Amino acid sequence: MKKYHKLLLGLLFDAAGFVSFLIPGIGEFSDIIWAPVSAWLMTKLYRGKTGKIAAAVTFVEEALPFADVLPSFTLMWLYTYVIKTKKNN
Repeated sequence: MKKYHKLLLGLLFDAAGFVSFLIPGIGEFSDIIWAPVSAWLMTKLYRGKTGKIAAAVTFVEEALPFADVLPSFTLMWLYTYVIKTKKNN
């Protein structure tokens, strides 16, 4: 999968995580469903140990009330394609 395709998907998934803020009361309930789904999606986008760690972080971030303001998919993309790439150069 191309890196900018992952970025686009990550932005979409982060936006989906923000939906819970749009519907007070009901929105936080949706995180019960979104937390495991987002963790699974993270493991599909980013393989290996790093993807598993990111999935665990994403799960916790989405499961905790009011914590889903962090764009975890976008941050993982930045780590993978900007920060990690600079370290390897």
